[in-house]
Amino acid sequence: MEQLLSDDPYKVLGVSRDASQDDIQKAYRRLAKKLHPDLNPGNKAAEEEFKKVSAAYDLVGDADKRARFERGEIDASGSEKPKREYYRNYAGGESDAYANAEGFSDFAGDDDLFSAMFRRASASRSKVRMRGADAHYKLALDFLDAVNGANRQVTLPDGSVLDVSIPAGTRDGQTLRLRGKGSPGLNGGVSGDALVEVEVRPHPMFTRKGEDIHVELQLPLADAVLGGKIKVPTIDGSVTMTVPKWSNSGRTLRLKGKGVKRADGGPGDEYVTLKIMLPDKPDPELERLVSEWQQGTGATHHDTEA
Repeated sequence: MEQLLSDDPYKVLGVSRDASQDDIQKAYRRLAKKLHPDLNPGNKAAEEEFKKVSAAYDLVGDADKRARFERGEIDASGSEKPKREYYRNYAGGESDAYANAEGFSDFAGDDDLFSAMFRRASASRSKVRMRGADAHYKLALDFLDAVNGANRQVTLPDGSVLDVSIPAGTRDGQTLRLRGKGSPGLNGGVSGDALVEVEVRPHPMFTRKGEDIHVELQLPLADAVLGGKIKVPTIDGSVTMTVPKWSNSGRTLRLKGKGVKRADGGPGDEYVTLKIMLPDKPDPELERLVSEWQQGTGATHHDTEA
């Protein structure tokens, strides 16, 4: 511990004696991030180095203490240096503190001596109040949980769980910040945050573009020709949509307000792209009708070779 107290604070921080207070602060932060006990659990060497760095910064990171240190009024531990005049004339004479009974008055300062010792011990144990480190996690979400919002949990390495509130409209790759849920602070410092990176699983039907939802919908031939009302899936349940007559494959219809909730509160839209679907099994009647229609219109049937 004495080594910790006697180290040159400038060397400990890796700065020159004429470094600015700003440079000293930057050096301390850089070293603290590297040596913080929360980032080096069980590493005693890193813990000791962190103590040295903290003690050094406590001294020269304070402009007033630094000035006193430079003037020789305090030592590297921050303790007052003993006055030299007590020992200047130890060879004898009236001013020799140990040549007469009055010289023992020097020991009247025993309390000061012990105070200095206690200050040294306190300085060796002192640590700068520091914010705890942030903790990083990943969370895989279903598509609908991300766009609609949900409450989920992250299991931590120690087996405990962290409750995470997923806001509606959360995007793939977005990082959610849970304030104060990271590593605890040092010596009363505030706790760090939990940073949860979200991975959104793809949906078999929906695709997100900005705040809009896109879906491809299979449409029976009869509905494409005659029009009608059909059920359409959305991110918050099915709705009924009117399909106009003679709707070709590739036509896109809009369902206003059925997209993802925007940050300003207004939702995006859903875009439904139609894809005409023939019956699963051949239908002779349908073939006959199409054939008659083709002949009536004078359309020509073209065979295609595989």
